[in-house]
Amino acid sequence: MPMNVPLIGVSAEIEKIRDLIKHVADTGLNVIITGESGVGKEVVAQNLYHTSSRRGKPFVKINCAALPDGLLESELFGYEPGAFTGAVRKKKGRFELANKGVLFLDEIGEMSNMLQAKLLHVLQSGEYAPLGSERECRTDTWVIAASNRRLEEDIKNGIFRKDLYYRLSTIKIHIPPLRERPEDIPCLVDYYLKQYDPQLNRKTNDKLDEKILSVLMEYSWPGNVRELQNLLKRFIVMGDYDEVINEILYRKSMAEDLIGSETSTKEMPESSNLPDKNFVKFSNFSSLSLKEIKKKATDQAEKGAISYVLGKTNWNRSKAAKILKISYKTLLVKISELNIKAQ
Repeated sequence: MPMNVPLIGVSAEIEKIRDLIKHVADTGLNVIITGESGVGKEVVAQNLYHTSSRRGKPFVKINCAALPDGLLESELFGYEPGAFTGAVRKKKGRFELANKGVLFLDEIGEMSNMLQAKLLHVLQSGEYAPLGSERECRTDTWVIAASNRRLEEDIKNGIFRKDLYYRLSTIKIHIPPLRERPEDIPCLVDYYLKQYDPQLNRKTNDKLDEKILSVLMEYSWPGNVRELQNLLKRFIVMGDYDEVINEILYRKSMAEDLIGSETSTKEMPESSNLPDKNFVKFSNFSSLSLKEIKKKATDQAEKGAISYVLGKTNWNRSKAAKILKISYKTLLVKISELNIKAQ
C-alpha cells in the first residue's frame, strides 16, 4: 500500500486537480495522467487510490518503459509453467495481483503496439489469459495510466493506438510543469524540508529565507518537482546554501542561453564551448592528460546541454535533435554513452 502523500500546492491548477480527484475517485472510470517527467504523476495516482473505496486493497505499479516487451507481457498477465524456457512455476501477473484494487501503468506511451492491443482487450472485456494458458481470467482492476509523452502526436505517427487512448482517457488529468506554477514552490519547499530532515538525520530551520526562495521561484525547473526534491536534499545534507544557490543561478544562466537559441535565429553554441563550472572539480589533474581533461569537460558540457533540451521538449527526441543540430541517431548514441536519464 503506497503512502498517502498529499498533493502539495496552492495554484489554481493544483486546486482543480484536487477537485477532479474527489469527483473521479469512486467512479471506476479509467484515468490517464499526463505531464512532464517529475511533475508528480504517481502522487496524483496515489491520491486517487486513497480517496477511493479501493483504499486498503492492492495498489500495484509497473513502469512500462523499464521492461522489454516479453518481460512486460509476462509481468502484466502472468504465466503458467512451461509457457517459455525458464518458466518452471506459475507466476501471478500484475492484473491478478491488483484485483479489486488499482493498477498504475506508468509511462504507458512506451508500450509496444502488440501489448497495447492486449491491454485494450482487458479494458474492454475485463478478461485476460496468462501466458501458456487457454483459460480466461477475470479481473476487477481500476487502471490508472500515466505518460510524459504527447500521446495525441504518437497517435498521428502510428506509435499509439487511438482506440486504447480513448479507452484509457475517459478521465484526463494534466499536471502543468513547475515553471508554470511558481506559487507552489514555497509550500513544496516547506513540506519537503520537514519530510527530509528526519530522514537525513539533520536539523534545519524548516524555512528558507526570502532571497533563496526568490531564486528558486525564478528558475525554470526542467526536472520539475523531482529536481526540487533533489536540490532540497542537498541543502539539508551540505548545509551550504550559497553553493547550491550558485548552482541554480548557473543552471538558470545556461537555460536562458539555450532558450534564446531555440526561439531565435542565432545558432546554438557548440556543446563543447558551453561553460562547465564543474571543470575544476576533476580529481587529480596530474593523472590526466590534456586530451583526457578535454574529453571530460566536453562530456560534462554535452550532458548538461542535452539533458536540458530533452527536459524542455518533454523528451521528444526528434525535436531535441533539431534544436541541438545533430542527427536523431547521434542523439540516441549520446543519451546512451553519457547515461542521460529523465530528471
